[in-house]
Amino acid sequence: MNRVLTRYLAREIFGATAMVLLAFLGLFVFFDFINELDVVGKDGYELHHALIFVVMLIPGRVYELLPVAVLIGTLYALTTLARHSEITVMRVSGMSTPAMLRALGGIGVIFVVLTFVIGEYVAPPAEQAAQQWRLTATHSAVSNQLRSGLWVKDGLRVVNVRTVLPDRSMEKVRIYDFDAQHALLSISEAATGRYDAAQQGWLLEGVRQTRFLGDHTDVVDLTELTWRSDLTPQVLSVLMVVPERMSVTTLFAYISHLRENRQNADRYEIALWKKLVYPFAALVMMALALPFSFTHDRMGGVSMKVFLGVMLGIGFHLLNGLFSSLGVINSWQPALAALTPSALFLAAAAGMLVWVERR
Repeated sequence: MNRVLTRYLAREIFGATAMVLLAFLGLFVFFDFINELDVVGKDGYELHHALIFVVMLIPGRVYELLPVAVLIGTLYALTTLARHSEITVMRVSGMSTPAMLRALGGIGVIFVVLTFVIGEYVAPPAEQAAQQWRLTATHSAVSNQLRSGLWVKDGLRVVNVRTVLPDRSMEKVRIYDFDAQHALLSISEAATGRYDAAQQGWLLEGVRQTRFLGDHTDVVDLTELTWRSDLTPQVLSVLMVVPERMSVTTLFAYISHLRENRQNADRYEIALWKKLVYPFAALVMMALALPFSFTHDRMGGVSMKVFLGVMLGIGFHLLNGLFSSLGVINSWQPALAALTPSALFLAAAAGMLVWVERR
């Protein structure tokens, strides 16, 4: 009997969640498109470029909105069933509260897997492709925070790249080599650079190398020079994608690079923990929706609870962003900053469930 009821619950929840997700996507896609209209007509950026850019952002939006859609969809489905007394029938038929939680957990695992797959394998490449498309359409380079370009520490080297192109090739590269005592050994200037996977490094072309040899210097012109580095194009993709929309593998690689060079990686570590924790938010959202199904308000109950679900979903989204920022500012443990919002909402769900059961 419980299997039949679980399948029935799954059908109702999946349908409601899909409806809510489509509604939210339509709203966010519209706002994204309106936002792009500000730059349409500038630097060759036309309306069809904006449309394609917005479409490429959709997987990232799905990833962001899925837990909220699960909350509202589950809340709507369960409240509708409660309004029609179907939840009461299920409980009379032997589906206790723990059994209901297990059923929702089984359904929620599908949302967890779906969220992880989208966040790891669909949204990050789509986000990179969208940013690359926009830069190509506007004939721009990857934006940097400094006028002098991008500065990167790579072991005993300090690298300055004036321009990183959308295809992640480089122009006007300058490499400063130091010894273990931080004495400058050489400066290599290259016109262009591109990543050579076979050599596992960057192939620099049009190189002029100045070597500092004690009391004199030596200037050498080279046709090409291979710069072997852990700084791969995937790591450079951090310039185009915010940490929260990167894949776990890219975040891990960049965090390793920052640690090796003794640089602060707090923001990226928090983003990595969020990527690992965020898919399980779907389970928390479903647990939060369950207590509402045990109240039987027949007049206006569904609409009021759906509205409350929207507010809770917005609150969860804002709380996630707030704790990420606080974690970076206050140097909190990354796991603490990432787990706290979900833990708070899970505690709220448990408290509400206990309160409803005692009524």
